[in-house]
Amino acid sequence: MSGAQKHPYHLVEPSPWPALGSAAGFVAAVGGVMYMHERAYGEHIMGLGLGLVLLTMFMWWRDVIREAEYQGHHTPIVQIGMRYGMMLFIASEVMFFVAFFWAFFDSAFFPVGGVWPPEGIITFDPFDLPLINTLVLLLSGCTVTWAHHAIVQDNRRDFMIGLGLTIILGALFTGLQALEYSHAQFGFTDGIYPSVFYMATGFHGFHVLVGTLFLAVCFLRGMKGHFKADQHFGFEAAAWYWHFVDVVWLFLFVAVYWWGG
Repeated sequence: MSGAQKHPYHLVEPSPWPALGSAAGFVAAVGGVMYMHERAYGEHIMGLGLGLVLLTMFMWWRDVIREAEYQGHHTPIVQIGMRYGMMLFIASEVMFFVAFFWAFFDSAFFPVGGVWPPEGIITFDPFDLPLINTLVLLLSGCTVTWAHHAIVQDNRRDFMIGLGLTIILGALFTGLQALEYSHAQFGFTDGIYPSVFYMATGFHGFHVLVGTLFLAVCFLRGMKGHFKADQHFGFEAAAWYWHFVDVVWLFLFVAVYWWGG
């Protein structure tokens, strides 16, 4: 009894995953540099590093889920700390995209040759596939909000339906963006406009893919009975991330597809 925990904080147990994650990131970075400089075995070393990163992510998040669902460590005050952590992560992601928007606007306001988009670049019609993708992503924001309100009210049926629809819409967005890229009349190395366009929209597409996988894991957890009305931070974090993806796309649609085109 004298050894019982008398505070609501979570003192994490020793874990190998932070050290393994650091080593994996270092191996992946070294392999990436070797690959880009066309050194022997560069792609193999990079692949090994990325594989170790994925293994670390799987094992570490597995432990976090166990702490939340089975060991009862995620008390309300611990969840507050995790929310702050997710907010800071999303803030760092915002600045990541600010860099791409900065590059785009700098090139647009002060174009080489005085013309933007550059001569010879045939841009996408913003009111074709880009508009459809915008509607798809906005609808997915509605469905994930529906799922969030449902779990808060302990309505598991609507929670699973809303979450499943969000995953389907996320996959549809990715498919439509791949279709859009297949019809592009410019390549990544055809100038500053194509480079910034593909970097900004491509990284957003990668974030949509990550967010879809994030929500899919939540769906599998929901099938196992995880998440309760007063404890569902794993899904809440995924919903926040998804809304962030929504907002970034709105800026991309208005600035890059519509105004920039």
